[in-house]
Amino acid sequence: MLASVARQATPPREIVIADDGSGAATLGVIESFARKHPAPVRVVRQPHEGFRVARLRNLAIVASSCDYLVFIDGDMLLHDAFMADHARFARRGFYTQGVRVHADAALTARLIGAPAPFPRASTAGLGGLRRAYLLRSAPLSALMRHAANALVALKACNFGAWRADLLRVNGFNEDMVGWGPELNVRGIEVRGPNRSARAALGAARSIGVRATYLPDRGLSDHEELTRGGVPAAWIEWRWDPCWHSACDRVGRLDTAKLSAVIRLTVKAVRTATR
Repeated sequence: MLASVARQATPPREIVIADDGSGAATLGVIESFARKHPAPVRVVRQPHEGFRVARLRNLAIVASSCDYLVFIDGDMLLHDAFMADHARFARRGFYTQGVRVHADAALTARLIGAPAPFPRASTAGLGGLRRAYLLRSAPLSALMRHAANALVALKACNFGAWRADLLRVNGFNEDMVGWGPELNVRGIEVRGPNRSARAALGAARSIGVRATYLPDRGLSDHEELTRGGVPAAWIEWRWDPCWHSACDRVGRLDTAKLSAVIRLTVKAVRTATR
C-alpha cells in the first residue's frame, strides 16, 4: 500500500499513518517509508483494544494539517491517479466517496509480490460486477457521480472530506466500535446464508433493522449444529471489544438493541417453523 502511495502522479502534501497497536516489524516498515518519501510523514498510534477505527481516524485528523483529507485502508492498492482523481472531485461543502474492488487470495498474493501492472477490469480474481469499478473514465465518472449517491454506502476507505467539515461534526463517532453493519447474521456457509440465517435476515427487514450476512470462521458451537444437520445461525451486533472480557458489565447493555434482537429472533423462529 505504501509503495502505491509513493507512485502517485499527484503526490500527497503530507501522509498521516494511523497505527492500531502494530508490532516492531510494521513500525520498521513505516520508518523506512518515512525516510524515503519527500512529503512529511506523521504517525499516530493507539493500543489494539478491539476494532476502534473511528477513534484512530480521529487521531489522524487531529495530526493532519492539510485542508482536504483522503482516507484509505492499509489493505488497499492505489491506482497511480488515485490522488489526482480525488483532487479533481473535491468540492467545498461536500465529501467524496470512492469504491474499491476485492481481490481473491491468488491475485492478492501476486500483487503483494509484484504490484505492477495495476489490475484491469478484465483481470482474473476480481469477482463479479465490482470489477467494473476499474473502468477509469472521466466522462463515465462525471455521469455516475450523482447516481452513485443512492447506490454506494458511506465508508471511510477511499473517502475524501474537508478537514474543516470533519472538525465541525466532531469527527467520526467513536461509539461505533466494531466492523461491519449494525447487525450481523452469521453462519458457517460461505456461499450464502442457510435456512435459519435467511429467516433471520427476512425478520430483520420486516421490523426495519438493517442486517447483513457474514460467514463465520467456523470456530463456535453452532458449527457442530450445522454439521449435524441443524442449520444454525448466530445474530450479533457490532463486535464489542468487551465481549467475554473483564470490561463487560450489565450496565453496558443497550435495551433498545436487546429488544430488537428479541423481536427479530421470535419472528425468525416463527417463520422457520411454519
